[in-house]
Amino acid sequence: MAQAKYLLDSGLLIRHLRGRPEAVRLLRSLGKRERLAIASVSRLEIRAGMHEHEQYATLKLLSRFETYEMGTDVADRAGDYLRHHRRTGVALSVPDAIIAATAIQHGLTLVTFNPKDFTIPGLSLFPIALSDNV
Repeated sequence: MAQAKYLLDSGLLIRHLRGRPEAVRLLRSLGKRERLAIASVSRLEIRAGMHEHEQYATLKLLSRFETYEMGTDVADRAGDYLRHHRRTGVALSVPDAIIAATAIQHGLTLVTFNPKDFTIPGLSLFPIALSDNV
């Protein structure tokens, strides 16, 4: 199986699960051309926010993606990003640091509707514009 090219941000998955047309179209389009992946922390975020009546659709969606685990290299890289951002006074959440570190560690392009959350040198972004916020 070919390695994934794109890592999906959690917000995009949430929008897809909520049936937002832009997110559904984008994931269908990308999924036809490329193997898609998520970081293990995105899987965690999606499952944590899942309601019982959403379980089937949520697990079906998650099964479509390769999940990249957070090993030592990703954890160290994410910790470095958090430390750097804290020193410069720029907010960076732990999940976003892990997602960015996963993308960089595995040479993936991060697909996100919120590129301003990912001001990390060397991170390849596929910024998308969606009509509303999660």
